Amino acid sequence: MGVPTIIEEAVARGPKEDQSARTRATLVDAARTLFAEHGYSDTGTEDIVQAAGVTRGALYHHFVDKRDLFEAVYTNLQNDLRDRIVAAAQADPDALVWDRIRRGVHEYLDHSMEPTVQRIVLVEAPAVFGWQRWREIDSEYALGLLKGAMRNAADEGLLIDADSEKLAHLMLGVLSEASQVIAGAENVTAARLEVGTYVDHLLDSLRATT
Repeated sequence: MGVPTIIEEAVARGPKEDQSARTRATLVDAARTLFAEHGYSDTGTEDIVQAAGVTRGALYHHFVDKRDLFEAVYTNLQNDLRDRIVAAAQADPDALVWDRIRRGVHEYLDHSMEPTVQRIVLVEAPAVFGWQRWREIDSEYALGLLKGAMRNAADEGLLIDADSEKLAHLMLGVLSEASQVIAGAENVTAARLEVGTYVDHLLDSLRATT
């Protein structure tokens, strides 16, 4: 037999890598469900591997420990949120940048109403990561979107005369706290409507007058 070609090696390696990716995804999905139902502290690694139908060795092949798996779950939720915000903002390609910003902001607030997001993102994550790391991860996703949105609004003359990057940081703080208010409310639906109105007023105050 001759030396395998690069293509032959890739074909031989492909199914194994696909299986590895599927195992990782299965672990993340199982952990996401359990963390949402029982919280981080009350979910054991044995619970996760049983729910995923894999061995403990498979878990530790993909993740250093339970915290590492929790971070994967968290970033998975953040990726979902980013995709939803982008889709909402781009739903009408002919809309003004400001209208796209508003749609994206409201999608973010809607996301905070979901029980899984409330438990994992807003309750468990700050305790598991600590405030600093939690903010770092949150900023990697939401802040980039806000910076781009505010910069585009400024370029189109729709933003007040202010530093768009600083405004993006401030908006991230507002939305983060707004999510906490919604998640902690006895009546989540009413809180979402009320907070959404306040956020709309804030956005209106940032728009340049013509």
